[in-house]
Amino acid sequence: MEKIASPTFGSPADTALTHDNNQVDSKTIWKVITASSVGTVIEWYDFYIFGSLAAIIGPVLFGQSGDLTKSLLGALAIFGAGFVVRPFGAVFFGRIGDMVGRKYTFLVTLLIMGGATFVTGLIPSYDSIGIAAPIIVVILRLLQGLALGGEYGGAATYVAEYAPDAKRGYYTSFIQITATGGLILSILVIVITRKAIGEAAFKDWGWRLPFLLSGVLVIASYYIRKQLHESPLFAKAKATGTTSKSPLRDSFVNPVNRRLVLIALFGVTMGQGVIFYTSQFQAYSFMNSTLKLDIVDSSTILVIAMLVATPLFIYFGSLSDRIGRKRIIMTGMICGALFTIPLFHGIQAYAGPISEITPATVDAAGKAVPAVMKALTPNIPMMTLLTFLLVFFVTMVYGPIAAYLVELFPTSVRYTSLSVPYHIGNGVFGGFVPLIATSISVWAAAQPAGTFANDHKSLLGLIYPVVIAFICFFVGMALVQDKRNVKLMDDHSSAGA
Repeated sequence: MEKIASPTFGSPADTALTHDNNQVDSKTIWKVITASSVGTVIEWYDFYIFGSLAAIIGPVLFGQSGDLTKSLLGALAIFGAGFVVRPFGAVFFGRIGDMVGRKYTFLVTLLIMGGATFVTGLIPSYDSIGIAAPIIVVILRLLQGLALGGEYGGAATYVAEYAPDAKRGYYTSFIQITATGGLILSILVIVITRKAIGEAAFKDWGWRLPFLLSGVLVIASYYIRKQLHESPLFAKAKATGTTSKSPLRDSFVNPVNRRLVLIALFGVTMGQGVIFYTSQFQAYSFMNSTLKLDIVDSSTILVIAMLVATPLFIYFGSLSDRIGRKRIIMTGMICGALFTIPLFHGIQAYAGPISEITPATVDAAGKAVPAVMKALTPNIPMMTLLTFLLVFFVTMVYGPIAAYLVELFPTSVRYTSLSVPYHIGNGVFGGFVPLIATSISVWAAAQPAGTFANDHKSLLGLIYPVVIAFICFFVGMALVQDKRNVKLMDDHSSAGA
């Protein structure tokens, strides 16, 4: 059995050889992972940076004189628009990826995402061009959503089709780091820019700089990815004429494959999506918008929590190669469902400023000393620990999920079949967590004082992700089968459910 040549230096003919992923050398795999991960981090950076700046972009898009709450909700709605179209991007680019190739497809998605992000940094404000400002940004967000819908499936599939069968969870877990890496990068760029040019300048024009930086990052990533060759499994399928001529029909009309798609959605990705976006995006929005923390404090809390948790994506991906994907994913799912609200309550309790009243006393001379109200500062270490626990659950659910999805579907429709449930679960159910949770909290705040809704207004929105996670856990426990390390084939013998 011949080894597949390096994706950087091998000839195109090499990729058409009979392939056994267990024969691929580690140097080749790491080149594939590096090229795939760098581009995916940048795409996540591009996608997340809008949400990270929602509070600032809202007034720019909807006018400086408007209601700040409505501006924030409007910005979050535009942010959510990119999530709505992710499943359509999965269908569109998944079909191309299963018919034309993995490499070509995620080169195209990279350019679309980067171009839309760069142009967002050039959009005039509402005060300059009126309603055209939010309309243009919505169009750009839709393009970003379409591109991201095609990106993840391509990167996960590409790496998995190179990885050895017994280490597929380990190698694909590096792709799972990229979403968190993109969020960390977006936060760091924003904080550094704000500190470098000052708060006033950042709100005026400096918020555009993180968007414009995307242009440079995308060019560098495109060059790296351009050096790769096609996935060996796909190249072999294409050479032997076993690729699907209609990936959409074979994915969603074929009853066997359609059942797998539905199990993947309602038994895994739906819950994973809400846990992911609640623990990272909603936590960040909660600290900034609800608790009114300083941007540096909230960013420090989230970045440290994510950096400490990042190796756990790889740990749980590797562990899933040994004990199975299902038990790790479902453990993280039920933990997220049970402990999300208590952990957010703890974050709120440690946030401050909390009024502490020193009772009135009498000094040694018999003079009355009045009560003093003292404002406590946020307990950053405790808030970081609680946020880490939220992200810890994400690492359990998300670390093994790429390997699970890849093993679920045959090579001929793998790109399309795994992309659609992933992006519905993450894009629709998960992506709307910030908007739905914030909207519920705004509604609760408008209820009469003393009612349950008003008394719990800051946390009531978390009911949405918790209920979704519970539903997904019960469906997953009933229907998801625990298979791992199977050989990736062109039939359903590798299916994991």
